[in-house]
Amino acid sequence: MQPKYSRLLPQVEEQILSDRAAHAVSPWRCDDSAAVRRDTARDRATLLRPAFVRDIEKILNNPYYNRYNDKTQVFSFYKNDDISRRGLHVQLVSRIARDIGGLLGLNTDLIEAIALGHDIGHTPFGHAGERFLSEIHFSRTGCYFNHNVHSARVLDKITPWNVSLQVLDGVLCHNGEFEQHEYRPQPAKTFADFDREMEACYQEQANIRLLVPMTLEGCVVRISDMIAYVGKDRQDAVRARLKTDYSGFSDLSIGTQNAQMINNIVVDIVNNSYNKPYLLLSPEIFADLRTAKRENYEQIYFNPAVEQVYNDSIRPMMHQVYERLLQDLKDGRKSSPIYGYFDYLRENHMGISFSESEPPDNVVTDFIASMTDDYFVDIYRLFFPKGRYDIHYHSYFD
Repeated sequence: MQPKYSRLLPQVEEQILSDRAAHAVSPWRCDDSAAVRRDTARDRATLLRPAFVRDIEKILNNPYYNRYNDKTQVFSFYKNDDISRRGLHVQLVSRIARDIGGLLGLNTDLIEAIALGHDIGHTPFGHAGERFLSEIHFSRTGCYFNHNVHSARVLDKITPWNVSLQVLDGVLCHNGEFEQHEYRPQPAKTFADFDREMEACYQEQANIRLLVPMTLEGCVVRISDMIAYVGKDRQDAVRARLKTDYSGFSDLSIGTQNAQMINNIVVDIVNNSYNKPYLLLSPEIFADLRTAKRENYEQIYFNPAVEQVYNDSIRPMMHQVYERLLQDLKDGRKSSPIYGYFDYLRENHMGISFSESEPPDNVVTDFIASMTDDYFVDIYRLFFPKGRYDIHYHSYFD
């Protein structure tokens, strides 16, 4: 069957072109002048470095940003550069979100900053690693770990580089696991509101679902996160030979493959959201998106072939590494990599004094979350050279 690609409605396309000719932007656009920072005496906008461009550059030059390249998106155990890593994912989110935001007349610099930073605190081994780290952290502290909350923590506390509230809020509220029919921003937040939302997410897992971005730009990144992965993960599943083709997926109006899905969802959002203070999907496209995501969970994310190695190897390895790092910290074992983590923060002008004063469980959790996949495997082998767990990687030729 020939793939179907939707197009913008003629009246919507005509209005966009007319507004662009008049240099009009959305009245719901977050202007650079609205940027709010904790330290108001620093990082003032200039012609060379406007407010949200500063945030983009802070994120790109953050040492944690380098680590995107060796963090899992979905498939961890493949030495295959054609399978997506988290570094590519954030770029795809940024591109899709800027496309939507540009058509809607929004602030694409703010969108880019949120998109590039949204997963900067993600664990190694994707959502499985996030789940395992959360269960350990909760068992010891009564607090949950969530990657969106930790990404905001990285940008606001661990690397305290005075990132704007609008970017931090977009990162905190980005969680693309919860699809919605309508995305309506919740404006007029303050840093006090942001801090309360962060704390609430540590205390109760369900509070993640209550997060709403303060800007329409944040809403665009949130839906773009889902658009970026729902089709790309299918493509990667075929490349990883978890699936032979796309035949197991329903023939939906959004399509079954990546390029179709991106185009058709983006077009639907713009057709239904232009000149509105919120994002809206049509009932048909929303239903299709939910179906597509559910099928991904059934056929990819919860596939026994994917889940088994995480549960059988990564979970116990993470428990052992956590306990060893915690003991090294309590014993003051300066030769341990946990003290190398402090050196890493110090050398990169990050929040070393903050990190050293944190409770030990928080420090260990911060450190493990910062690791790439390969770093985690190497630190396990360093600590437990005769350990019972090991990782087998699929090569290009398996």
